Parts: sequence; structure tokens; C-alpha cells
Amino acid sequence: MATDTLAAPEATPVQHLGRRAKLILFLLCAAQFAVALDFSILNVALPAIGTDLGLGQADLQWGVTAFALPSGGFLLLSGRIADLYGRRRLFLAGLALFTAASVLATLAWDPAGFLAGRALQGLAAAMIVPSGMSLLTTTFREGPERDRALGVSGLLLSLGFTTGMLLGGVLTDSLGWRSTMALNVVMGLGVLLAAPGLLTESRLPERPRLDLPGAVTITGGLLALIYALSTAADSGFGAPDVIGGLVLGTALLAAFVLVESRAAEPLVSLRMLRRPSIAWGNLGGLVTFSMMSSVVFLSTLYLQQVLDLSPGTCGLVFGVMGLAAAAGGVLAPKLAGRIGAHRTLVAGLAVQALFTAALLAVGTGGAGAWLVVVAGSIACFGHLFAIVAYSITATSGLADEEQGLATGLVTSTQQVGITVGIPVLSAVAAARGDALRAAGDGFATATLGGVRLGLGVDAAVVAAVALLVWLGLRRRA
Repeated sequence: MATDTLAAPEATPVQHLGRRAKLILFLLCAAQFAVALDFSILNVALPAIGTDLGLGQADLQWGVTAFALPSGGFLLLSGRIADLYGRRRLFLAGLALFTAASVLATLAWDPAGFLAGRALQGLAAAMIVPSGMSLLTTTFREGPERDRALGVSGLLLSLGFTTGMLLGGVLTDSLGWRSTMALNVVMGLGVLLAAPGLLTESRLPERPRLDLPGAVTITGGLLALIYALSTAADSGFGAPDVIGGLVLGTALLAAFVLVESRAAEPLVSLRMLRRPSIAWGNLGGLVTFSMMSSVVFLSTLYLQQVLDLSPGTCGLVFGVMGLAAAAGGVLAPKLAGRIGAHRTLVAGLAVQALFTAALLAVGTGGAGAWLVVVAGSIACFGHLFAIVAYSITATSGLADEEQGLATGLVTSTQQVGITVGIPVLSAVAAARGDALRAAGDGFATATLGGVRLGLGVDAAVVAAVALLVWLGLRRRA
């Protein structure tokens, strides 16, 4: 007879958050929203930036990659620094750097200045996200109160990504690309001014030595892998720098595991990673983020390059999908409280996989746009169930001194997922499209073939991981 490891929690009266708690939650979520929006807001604006600053077509990807490299690479290290030296302190420092970097990117006079601003924004994001999540999980008690807070945080993170794609086109068309970076200045400054009066300091009672070898190997490994995957979409997986990055990244991550197994005070406790809730929860989070961001990207290619719809119309489509995600974020904590976070995670992944697969029916007719609206919205609805549930699963049952590491893993999963999904599946779609064009198909037909293959791979990966997570979180008698 099999029972579940993470049983549904007993019915507990939901505690209403006080005014100060609501303000703290709003502040922390606003910072997360700004980071997510900053990641995606430039996607539509990149061509205009290239024209204005003289950034070549082949180099436009660095507008995104310059942000993604430090934001994904330094997350775990930043989470540990926040634990040791103060979560509030690192959160405020990250906000100050984010605001200053956004000013630099707004006023950039050449490609070097712009890319430097984006890289500093990414480093600031690596400081803000894990420290903010640690502050959230140590401020709100485990149970319905924390579940609700995590639900709001996950909702705004996903909405930030979707809103960024919508606002990027609107602002670029109306005010120019610099307004997309100026928006980050306003948001960062607003949170920075409000945070000191609301947040209290939080850190570990003792200060163990920082695991420098572990920090170097994990940061270097993540940087190498993110670089390789980010450039593979344009250069192909056979390019020497891509192969070199993959080999180097894999070697450094293997070295990291070896270092952590022998370190007296490791950066990452391998014992913690052996906990099913943390291991399988983060796997579910990695896949839901990477594959849903890829659905948005592939849908953009389909709507604009196959159906020839305007950026404004595409923005409306993503706006509807964002509303569906909002509904999922509201309902997810309630479902998790009733049936358990692990069941909610599996259900969210299953819905995301099923309705991503439904998008394989898109064609060259106008009905395809409506299919994207309906199936994409339901997939986003399930996606938010998975986001909220994996955040709860991977941070529950831990002492406060372990929250920084756990939330560092959660946020690393988020950022790495958003970073790696699009390059991998765009490379798959591009390779298929190139092959079809070489065989004589027209541009739109070949692009459609590539999009379909990418969506098929996407749905298969999510479905497979849903099954693995379900099996991994079961306890045998």
C-alpha cells in the first residue's frame, strides 16, 4: 500500500495578514515583479536598440544574455551571503545597484555602456531575489500564511515576465526603447525608499566561513552553462564556444559536487538535496519555468512570423494569458491547502503539458490565434499552480537557518529555468525551420514546422517530469 510523503495539511484557520505584513509582502513582491519584468521587457525592443546604438543583428542576443549570465550564475552565492551577513542588508544593496544600473542602461551611449548596465542589473537581480525570498519565508509562518505569501510572489513573478513582453512593445512604440529601462529606475527607486522602514534584519545566529571553493565552482559552472545555452540558438550546438561552455560548465558542476561532499561548512548541503521535497520540487519548478517561457517565445514567433500579427495584437494575446495566470495564482494556495502541495504541483504540470500539446494544432489560418489564446491561457493557469506548489514544496519543513539555502535553490531554479528554456527550444525550432526551408518550403510554412516541433518537445518534457515528480514524492510503506 502506498501513501504520500507530503500529506495534505490538516485544516487550519487562515490567519488574516495585518497591515504591516501586507505592506512587507507588497514590497517584496514588487521587487520580484521588477526583476521578472526587467528580464523580458527588452525582447521586443532589441531591434530598436540595435539601430540606435549600432549593435549588430548577431549581437542583439547579448541584451538578454548580459542580464541572464550574472542573474543565474550568482544566485546561490548571494543566497548564502544573505544568510551570513544579513538578508535585509543584501536586499537593499541589490535594490541600490539595480536602480543605478537601470540609470546606466537608460542613458547608454554605445553598446558597451548598455551591456554593462544590463550585466549590473543581472548581478543586482542575483542579490535581490534570494534575499527577498528569504525575508518572505522568515517573515511569514509556515502554513496557510506562508502559502498565501508564496502564492502572491509566484503570481507576480510570472506576471512580471508576461507584462514585460506587453509593455516592451507599447513603450518602445510610444516613447522609445530607453523608456523600458527608465521604468526600472522608477520601480527600483520606489521599493528602495520604502524598504528601510518596513524590513528588519535577518541572518544566521552564527557566521560560518564562506565556502569559497564551492562558490567559485558553482558560479563558474552556471555561468558557463548559461552562456553556452544562450548562444546556441544563434550559433548552433556545434559551435566551438558552445561545446566549450557545455564541457566547462559540466566539469565545474561536477567539481562543485566533489567540493561540497568534503567541505566542513558547504555552500550547499548535499544532505538537503537528498530530501525528496527539495529535489523533486525544484525539478518541477525548473521545468515549469523553462517550458512555459518557451511557449511564450514560440507563440510570439507563430503570431508574428506565421500569422503576421502586429506586436500590439500579440500583446493582447499575452495579456489574456496573464489574466489566466493571475487566476491560477489566486486559487493555487487554496488547492495546495486542500490536497497538498505535491499533488498541486503534479496537477499544474499535467495541465501545462496537456494544453501545450493542444497548441500543436495551430496552422496558417486565423483560427490559430484563437487556439493560442484559449490553450495558452489554460496552460498558464496550470503553470501558476505548479509555480506556487513547487515554492511551497521546496521550502516547507526547514529551520530558519536553512531558509536562505532553500530559497536560493528555489530562485536559482526560477532564473535558470527562464534562462535556459528559450535558447534550447528556439535552437530546436530554428534547426527544423532551416531544414524545411532547405527542402523548398516557404518561410511561413517552415517557421510553423519549427514552432510545432518546439511545442511538441516542450509538452513531452513537462509530461515526463510530471510523472517523475509524482513518483518521486510518493512514500512506499
